[in-house]
Amino acid sequence: MHVIHIASELAPIAKVGGLADVVFGLARETQKKGHTVEILIPKYDCLDYSALQNLKPEFRELWSFDGPYRYHNTIWSAEVQGLKVLLLEPHHPGYYFSRGSIYGSPDDVDRFIYFSRASLEYLFKSGKNPDIIHIHDWPTSLVAPLYREMYTRLGFRTKGVVLTIHNLQHQGKCSPQNITRAGLRGEDFLTPAKMQDPFLPSNLNLLKGGIEYSDFITTVSPTYEKEIRTVEGGCGLNNLLNKHQSKLRGILNGIDYDYWNPETDTLLAAQYNAKSIVQGKEANKAELRKKFGLKESKGPLVCAITRLVPQKGPELIQYGLKKTLEKEGQAALLGTPATPEMEAAFKTLQKDLSKNKNALIHLEYNEQLAHLTYAAADMILIPSIFEPCGLSQMIGLRYGCVPIVRYTGGLADSVFDVDTSKKPENERNGFVFDFPDTSGVDWALDRAFKYFKEPAKWAKIVERGMQCDYSWSRSADAYLQIYQQLNEQKPS
Repeated sequence: MHVIHIASELAPIAKVGGLADVVFGLARETQKKGHTVEILIPKYDCLDYSALQNLKPEFRELWSFDGPYRYHNTIWSAEVQGLKVLLLEPHHPGYYFSRGSIYGSPDDVDRFIYFSRASLEYLFKSGKNPDIIHIHDWPTSLVAPLYREMYTRLGFRTKGVVLTIHNLQHQGKCSPQNITRAGLRGEDFLTPAKMQDPFLPSNLNLLKGGIEYSDFITTVSPTYEKEIRTVEGGCGLNNLLNKHQSKLRGILNGIDYDYWNPETDTLLAAQYNAKSIVQGKEANKAELRKKFGLKESKGPLVCAITRLVPQKGPELIQYGLKKTLEKEGQAALLGTPATPEMEAAFKTLQKDLSKNKNALIHLEYNEQLAHLTYAAADMILIPSIFEPCGLSQMIGLRYGCVPIVRYTGGLADSVFDVDTSKKPENERNGFVFDFPDTSGVDWALDRAFKYFKEPAKWAKIVERGMQCDYSWSRSADAYLQIYQQLNEQKPS
């Protein structure tokens, strides 16, 4: 099969969150399994060009539209770790993808609507005939209505359009005029059966358009798929998702087991496997302590590696790290604040703990430090309010860093409590609490510390976690099953 992903992010060249990792991991695993895969993203000025190989123009004469105006675009091709990547560069007076960042502009909706239209224009005019077009979240959701309402009428066909919802909270709400600029009559879509937003009836909802017009919808974990069909978790789209339940499936994301591998990870002070983990952890702890002036300690090192956004439970992260210090453990936060307010709150924490030789607060993402922290830490705290999938718990397990998580989304599908889970004992790999409050964090953290003081019991939990298989292989098989199912139907 020939699969083309149209996305706003791709690791490692254009990454904000987990979406980038998923597109890369799924595409690479699909290619490994013998299929042709291409990924089309905007040619941002902030791409990591050092990770691109063989960058060259692929299609120079691509014209697309923004309202009554026609603009020239260039499609570039390159390779990223063996994957073919297509980069769309608009020669547009709005400099849509020359903003120094991927998101955060007031006209984000217009930028990604333009990208969606120009992407389909490229597939049509270049003569590409992909079996599957796979789109991701609200930024590329308009591809589905555009395909169905415009491009099929021009004779362009694919076997199916698949939409993956990585985070339902972000939906791309806009006025009808926004999609009129892409060549559709916006007012024609202002109905409950099409793209009308359920809360703002004078607005359109791009993600809703993707849900209505796609042939299949996936979410990034089975539990999240159930949660988004409830009033509490549906962000206003729960009725719509229940209506389309027959074409909706939750598939747990994977992680790249080549990249996240403590046996071969060149960013570590010492590589290790399940048999050498004690020595490996000690060597990496020693390196982390040396780097940041932490003292020697017999207590566990508890880390949090996360974007600092409300979804992640930042207050509970602060509480858990302080609680760790009270319990004579060591605490390490590698956090990326998403807002000035969040940055101010955590800079205060950083200042308060600046003289504490058991605490490390680093407020800027650093890939090497992330790897070293996973390898050094004994536990990782993930108290998310909601978590569509989450990757840090899977990486933690891979590195022998036991997860302490809230029971939600993909965390519930990958971490099973050592005391309360109904799973067989050999699958219980962490500590889970139900409610996102301080008493929940206390309960899980207290139990984790208790087990840590019994080395034989702790070693078994660590070993079970390292034996888990959260690679992309099984997840990709589930996606391939959907692709194949659509491929066997008549063209949509």
